[in-house]
Amino acid sequence: MPFKFEQLQVWKLAVELSSRVNGICKRFPRDELFILTSQMKRAADSVSLNIAEGSTGQSNEEFNRFLGYALRSAIEVVSCLHLALDRKYILDDDFKAVYDFIDSLCKKIQALRNSLK
Repeated sequence: MPFKFEQLQVWKLAVELSSRVNGICKRFPRDELFILTSQMKRAADSVSLNIAEGSTGQSNEEFNRFLGYALRSAIEVVSCLHLALDRKYILDDDFKAVYDFIDSLCKKIQALRNSLK
């Protein structure tokens, strides 16, 4: 693999997050297509996109900044999960599975950020 980000575990997990969120969003009502569905999918995709963009080799400081953006996007997905649960679009088990996955991913992103300092 020629790009640095493709070797990062956090990037691979972020791509998996996008897949999980996409699967959940397929069960949302059609009237949420351009509202919560769109927001949640964009936020999930943003996690891996920011990791990739930040890893371009500019500097550790720059990479750290983009990892911060990735964390914020992951937290946005958590908020969307709460909205989806409240609106009864997802089951408690689905919420917990993705919530726990994001919690683990955020810890790994933060550990990577700490290693850059």
